Amino acid sequence: MKKIYLIGNPNVGKSVVFSRLTGVQVISSNYPGTTVEISKGYLKLGEERIEVVDLPGTYSLEPTSRSEEVAVSLLKEYPKHEIVVINILDSTNLERNLFLTLQLIEEGFPVVVCLNMCDDAGHRGVHIDIEKLEKILNTPAIPTCAVTGVGIKLLIERLKEAAPASRNKLSNEELWKEIGRIIEQVQRLEHRHHSFRELLEDASVRSLSGPLIATGVIYVSFKIVRFIGELIINKITDPIFSNIYQPLLERLTLHWQEKGFWFHLLIGDLINGKIDFKQSLGVLTTAPYIEFGMVLPYVISFYFILNILEDIGYLPRLAILLDNVLHRLGLHGYAIIPVLLGFGCNVPGILSTRVLESKRERFIASTIISIGVPCVPLQAMIFGLLGKFGGFYVSGVYMVLFSLVLILGLILNHTLTGYSPEFFLEIPPYRFPPLFMLLKKLYFRIKGFLIEAVPIVLLGVMFINILLYFKLFDIVTGIFAPIIKGVFGLPKEAIVALAIGFLRKDVAVGMLMPLGLSAKQLFIAATLLAISFPCIATFIVLWKELGMKSVIKSTLIMITISIIVGATLNFLILH
Repeated sequence: MKKIYLIGNPNVGKSVVFSRLTGVQVISSNYPGTTVEISKGYLKLGEERIEVVDLPGTYSLEPTSRSEEVAVSLLKEYPKHEIVVINILDSTNLERNLFLTLQLIEEGFPVVVCLNMCDDAGHRGVHIDIEKLEKILNTPAIPTCAVTGVGIKLLIERLKEAAPASRNKLSNEELWKEIGRIIEQVQRLEHRHHSFRELLEDASVRSLSGPLIATGVIYVSFKIVRFIGELIINKITDPIFSNIYQPLLERLTLHWQEKGFWFHLLIGDLINGKIDFKQSLGVLTTAPYIEFGMVLPYVISFYFILNILEDIGYLPRLAILLDNVLHRLGLHGYAIIPVLLGFGCNVPGILSTRVLESKRERFIASTIISIGVPCVPLQAMIFGLLGKFGGFYVSGVYMVLFSLVLILGLILNHTLTGYSPEFFLEIPPYRFPPLFMLLKKLYFRIKGFLIEAVPIVLLGVMFINILLYFKLFDIVTGIFAPIIKGVFGLPKEAIVALAIGFLRKDVAVGMLMPLGLSAKQLFIAATLLAISFPCIATFIVLWKELGMKSVIKSTLIMITISIIVGATLNFLILH
């Protein structure tokens, strides 16, 4: 065989099976001429290294959407005798899933049936006679639980048994009758009462209980994120920087000339004769402290909680609840996933807008994420800046951003041309994810964040220090000082921080600390940084995903909103 294709209905655990088969060496790319993402990896079968392709979810071989068209067209790329099709089914909903299975067999594809979620089927009182199903379909059938890895080894071993099976061509009506006959022979249902988990699943999507549960989940999640983040800072990072790293730096720089270029670049300014990690602004002082001492703890806690919500199965339910609201913004409920990812880092948030069908939706979602969704590094710095003034100012930033998301979404939905197609989402059952899977996902997300963030922070701080040392920022400060002071009520020194926000938001917020700003000024400055230009990494991704024309449009929107919001806050807030 030259290729293995994974195909199945949406939400049958296909991506988890794909991960089990291919490990972590995965290549993601867009199908030519579309924004439909295709994942490819490799499976070692004996001495062979076979490419595995994860096709977009589809209900049948008669496509009704762009993603289904891509799945069907990819199946036909290679001659049938050179491929194997692993058809993944949800064991808890065998009747619906068998329609695609019978179509694949009728078309002459060599098929291996993977009956995933066999554990959930047992919990729900669904018993399937696997041997009888194999005989009827005349193709291998293997029960699996991809989350725990049960059955995956047997699935790989039986791939070599895949061969075209002979079945008569049937009309759709005849296919459903045939499915009914198969179900009667192979499936037995056992009467049982709903478990607490099933009752909770139902309550999570109902109109009255669902929003209450969602509010509670989001509130508790952010409380836990902050608690874990502060715990890591207080117990781990701050002691390391204060008790180990700072004395080491002080010994190394004991005989350096304080006013020299290299001292200014690497250490920065001494505050009261000592290194201050928050204010010194050196490549070896403030830069590592911002990323590892202040930001990384919140990134770890955020992604840990997000992974739990994702793997438990709560996020699809949140998408269903928010579908009506997001429709008014030109999006559908599943756009909540990119938004939530954006709270960790805007880069993966914008990249994940690829799941949205139209360019119009992707523009709306990307612009909303860039303007109204603060990443974890920025949030950490906002808490650090405004937390000492009380919850009013911290919550005020979030209220302004939330209001902007709603207003901007409504405006974009009514002014942009194009079509936002419907998105049909099936809800998986609640399940407890294995700890090792959570930690594995956490590791890769943290690794990706550090690879993307650390070089930019180091280079950003270095660039800032060079400009400051040679007083090049004085020119910019002189030009924009009247606007910054008159419109936003900020001192001219804040211009440097606002300009640096384009390189890295958390560094920019950190530069506001030594300016001695009032609570009102810090509130305005932090809000402006949140809604103005995204950091350079996000900007590059926006350019790549949307194209130059859309990025210019999005940038003009950001500038306009920043001026309006900054001026409004300055004149409305009295102190």
